[in-house]
Amino acid sequence: MARRTDPDRKPELLAAIVAHLHGHPLSGVTFRSLADALGVSPFTLVYHFGTRDQLIAEIIRAVTARQDGVIAAELAVEPSLEAHLAAIRASWQGFLQPDTRALLRLEFEAALMEVTDPALRAGGRDVHARWVEWGAEALERLGVAPDEARIESRILVDQLYGFQLDLVVTRDDAGATAAFERALAAYGERVAALLAAPAA
Repeated sequence: MARRTDPDRKPELLAAIVAHLHGHPLSGVTFRSLADALGVSPFTLVYHFGTRDQLIAEIIRAVTARQDGVIAAELAVEPSLEAHLAAIRASWQGFLQPDTRALLRLEFEAALMEVTDPALRAGGRDVHARWVEWGAEALERLGVAPDEARIESRILVDQLYGFQLDLVVTRDDAGATAAFERALAAYGERVAALLAAPAA
């Protein structure tokens, strides 16, 4: 009789893998290296995750799951510019947490790995597109025209990526936060002007 699969085992392994990667490069991930670090057999990891590319994709999904909370929080309230800016600021506060900062490094690394290895489709580059889509949707809910919403969202997301890289590389929380707040204020002013402009 076949042994039943423990439904909790894969999430437990994934959490342990992500925790391990807080201090290790994603590019160095192999089943053997992770098995040695976690004290399990390589077969266990292959059984639960399949190929290395599938494993990396699972890691990136786990790393970027924080997006869901940010998006859900804003979509759960009545659309307003204040709520939108508050959601972005709350996301930034999350970036300041040490664990999240380690995850940001993994996000950057995953995206760059996909640039140099086109066969790898782990979802790292998709994170940027998803943030842009969410930002554009949030602005359209406020009444911003779709074309303007998309460009403003991309401007903000690209700026946020720069500030996130700042946090990872310099660890200067105060400096990066000051730059973020100034950029967010300018973004809020531009969006307010778009909302106040008469319809074409």
